[in-house]
Amino acid sequence: MKKNLHNLSKSPIVEQIPSACSDESEAVAFFEYQRWGDTPCCVKCGSVDVYAMKDAKTGERSKRYLWRCRDCKEQYTVRIGTVYEESRLPLRHWAYAFWRACTSKKGVSALEIKRHCQISYKSALFLMNRIRYAMAPDLPTAPPLTGIVECDETYVGGKPRNKFIDNRRVENMKKKAIVFGAVERDGAIRRHIIADVTGKTLKDAIKRVVDPRSRIMTDEYVGYKGIGPSFDGGHDTIRHKRGQYAKGDITTNTIESSFALVKRGIIGTYHNVSQEYLHRYLWQFDFVWNTRRMNDGERTIEAIKAAEGKRLMYRGAAA
Repeated sequence: MKKNLHNLSKSPIVEQIPSACSDESEAVAFFEYQRWGDTPCCVKCGSVDVYAMKDAKTGERSKRYLWRCRDCKEQYTVRIGTVYEESRLPLRHWAYAFWRACTSKKGVSALEIKRHCQISYKSALFLMNRIRYAMAPDLPTAPPLTGIVECDETYVGGKPRNKFIDNRRVENMKKKAIVFGAVERDGAIRRHIIADVTGKTLKDAIKRVVDPRSRIMTDEYVGYKGIGPSFDGGHDTIRHKRGQYAKGDITTNTIESSFALVKRGIIGTYHNVSQEYLHRYLWQFDFVWNTRRMNDGERTIEAIKAAEGKRLMYRGAAA
């Protein structure tokens, strides 16, 4: 018997997802419940006076799983206003991809989704890029990082290999993407690509995501020098050149370990990511980090709910 919105509320997430990944009717009911709960509503006018359209002969849901609003007379589906709007891929493939993207700490490749779902690579890449877009942080409304905040920068890319000048690693800026990261101790993380590692760029990057009342911790790189007066908690430095990696509560081990996960994911799962699309992969890694205290089912639901109100168009997309 197919599940409806009412009995989905009584089933644990771990029981719902496998069936949603294998049966289209189950998948549709699953996505409808995550979006509307027990009260379906019109995506156009918000009215709850709606009904699921059914086949006159069989009494089953229409093949397109349409709903209709009695107030505005519009027809719609659960896809409208989400990252999977206008997608012809079955929702069971979306359910599986959401599940894999949220449960794989080092990511899941489009090639793996292609094999498991038996779809084309182009479709799998389309699907995964939109899931990553759903995971993107809403920076204008995201709260700034507070308390103790560790900051660091890293380089992501392939050859040329690392070079050392005055015992400090220097990378070829033209070939590698520079990623800045800030993580709140026992809290959230924010990462984005920056143009260079000058003092101005790094200080602006910190001020962009960190509350002025915070305490900043970095390594001894000269670009961070002078940031302390901008923050009430000041600026503490750990000196890696002297073999220091922790001095009391002063350390950057948390942000460095988060960068290690990104690099292991890119090397082991994706193998190569262009600078043009790297920010999307950072969204995914940051989402998994920020929801690390959730179990896999809760994290999947969080991503599905975040997909509402977001569209990633084929052309002219800023993201």
